Amino acid sequence: MKLATTTGDFARYTASHTERVRHVYDAGFTYIDLSMYDDFGTPSPFFTPDWREYTKRLGEFAAGLGMTFVQAHSPGGNPLCYDASRQVLLEATIRSIEVCGLLGIPHTVVHAGVMSGIGKDEYFERNLEFYRQLFPVMEKTGVRVLTENSAHINMGGNYYFYNGTDMREFIDYADHPLLGVCWDTGHANIEGSQYREILALGDTLKAVHINDNRGERDEHILPFAGTASMDEVMQALADVHFDGYFTMECDSMLRPANYWLGNRRRMTDVRPGQTPDATLDNRLAEPPLELAKKAEEMLYLCGKYILESYHCFEK
Repeated sequence: MKLATTTGDFARYTASHTERVRHVYDAGFTYIDLSMYDDFGTPSPFFTPDWREYTKRLGEFAAGLGMTFVQAHSPGGNPLCYDASRQVLLEATIRSIEVCGLLGIPHTVVHAGVMSGIGKDEYFERNLEFYRQLFPVMEKTGVRVLTENSAHINMGGNYYFYNGTDMREFIDYADHPLLGVCWDTGHANIEGSQYREILALGDTLKAVHINDNRGERDEHILPFAGTASMDEVMQALADVHFDGYFTMECDSMLRPANYWLGNRRRMTDVRPGQTPDATLDNRLAEPPLELAKKAEEMLYLCGKYILESYHCFEK
């Protein structure tokens, strides 16, 4: 199995996709998951008139390093939010699939939506209506779209894809050869044991997001820093004959100062001798790029160790 990671690991340090690729390369990775998650709602070169030229240059840059884009993540948003943002999200998602087509990326993760007050049947129907709007660009580019599991704590207790059985049922319900599943080990760890859930996915499983947490919140930290069983994951992947990439998604190994699960505490007290309006010193609030680069090296060694322990690491 080949080891990959997401360019999202460096999204908060640079807006340049080439710089993100370079940092991933410097840590030892050869295979890349292109994150476009944060490109929705912010200025992005993928959504400008010369997006094709930009994408081609990005592909050439990665190839020059001997790297390969192997999967991607579409812009984040909620397709079951029926306001003006929905059409913008749809157009951004279509563009992200076109980007994948130009880069030769075989599949990309597109999150399903969430909506309060609906049950499983209506949930299936509404999300399939969204995914159907992607079928034409999927068929044109040959790019497979993957839906992803989540955890109740992320979705406010509303119905979502929390287990392998429901995900398999949805893929069968949608009945399109270019629609599949990405399994997120961190989300699954919050829900509980995941061996049987991965088995339930069977051949619908096309990609994984490998990350960890302490079983309570969606932290996206390094394996072994939390409570997830990597043995469960590896043995399940072997038993379903998974032939995709072992893709890390641990972009919060070093927690940013401002984080959706809670911000870092700041210095708020005026020290002796300072005036009440003194500027408070919070120089350590944000972990620097140099530490993030070292953490990325550790991530590579961690992923390699997991794969080598199961005798399946491939360069």
